[in-house]
Amino acid sequence: MRADFLMRSLMFLPAHNDRLMNSATRSNADVLLLDIEDSVQPTCNKQNARDNIIKYIKSGAFNGRVIFPRINDRESGELLRDVYQLTIEGVTGFMYPKARCGQDIYFIGKLLETIEYEKGFPVGTFKLIPLIETAGAVMNIQEICTACPNRVVAVAFGCEDFVTDLGGKHDEEGQSIFTARAMIAMGAKACGVIPIDTVHIKVHDLEDLERNLQVAKKLGFEGMLILNPKELPLCHKYFSPSEEEVTWATEMLELAEEAVREGKGVAVKDNKFIGPPMVKMAKDIIEKHRLCNK
Repeated sequence: MRADFLMRSLMFLPAHNDRLMNSATRSNADVLLLDIEDSVQPTCNKQNARDNIIKYIKSGAFNGRVIFPRINDRESGELLRDVYQLTIEGVTGFMYPKARCGQDIYFIGKLLETIEYEKGFPVGTFKLIPLIETAGAVMNIQEICTACPNRVVAVAFGCEDFVTDLGGKHDEEGQSIFTARAMIAMGAKACGVIPIDTVHIKVHDLEDLERNLQVAKKLGFEGMLILNPKELPLCHKYFSPSEEEVTWATEMLELAEEAVREGKGVAVKDNKFIGPPMVKMAKDIIEKHRLCNK
């Protein structure tokens, strides 16, 4: 299923860090990934992170924000505490790390269903963003996307763990992760799920970020994982429809509607047929433009 909210930027921040949590209340990131996993160490800080998330949400500090805590995986011993304590009003869903196959997502989906039933939430309330971090997960991308169709709204690529699992090496051109990026984007789109690109490791190199965003958009990604707020303006620029795209989409839809009214089989623009794929693309652009301007 597709989310009915923007997912151009998904920004990580360690939930046990009050300074960063406070700064996040002023951030314009579309989604806040309040981390309880890798960035929260030692383990004793994980309960502090859960408590902090609950405190900030109940205080109203995150009102109107889309909140996805990144929880711990099912082999961590922390997963049940994470989801039981954080299935609360104000949490949109959870980022599930180290998703290896569809079974992982089915498991967390059923766990959430049980908790929703017990707490009185409608089944399917809490959404999921699986994090694709291994070679096996890339190969299983469609299985992961469809394992819990009423919950999985997006999948995100975690390049650091992927390269380690692959035994590969980061390179300046991004060749070591290009195939994985393409497979994740294609697999997600094939299942009607939003693909989210990996973090940009060189957070202070905005020129390199822009080059990566250009590639990401060409591959079909609709958003990016963010580590630093300075990345947000470029991220939003590339994952928001441009004025030219909106103008093109509006014209395509007008011509298609005109063709229907006049009983023509198909509209023509600049000697090119305006077929169903172009109409669908135009509708997607207009819908994203609407969300950007809500």
